[in-house]
Amino acid sequence: MASTLTLEIVTPDRKFFEDEVEKVVVRGLEGDIGVLRNHIPLVTPLAIGRVKIKQNGEYRIAAVAEGYLDITETKTTIVTDAAEWPDEIDLNRAELAKQRAEEKLKKKDKNIDYDRAEIALRKAINRINVAKRG
Repeated sequence: MASTLTLEIVTPDRKFFEDEVEKVVVRGLEGDIGVLRNHIPLVTPLAIGRVKIKQNGEYRIAAVAEGYLDITETKTTIVTDAAEWPDEIDLNRAELAKQRAEEKLKKKDKNIDYDRAEIALRKAINRINVAKRG
């Protein structure tokens, strides 16, 4: 068996995942970050994206919202606002959220928080992509 590290993913609501894994890939602000055992220690913010977990030679993916990544030699912790496995994602709800965000972004209204609408759109698209590729 390959060398492993402990991966823990936590959200405000629950401990989403905790187990030994061979590899984890997550989206940082500057691009994807791949983590193996004995990675250099690092703390960095995360972008909306997916986390790809290699465990027992197979990959699983999950949707994650913004947060941060904390890497030590033997443990990686992801703290995020939300994390979902593909089968936990309500695809219809995600499609509706995408549609609402797109409609807000098209309007010319000073009362709309365009930054928030853009984040909602990115989250919805990420959830849709993860659910469909699940």
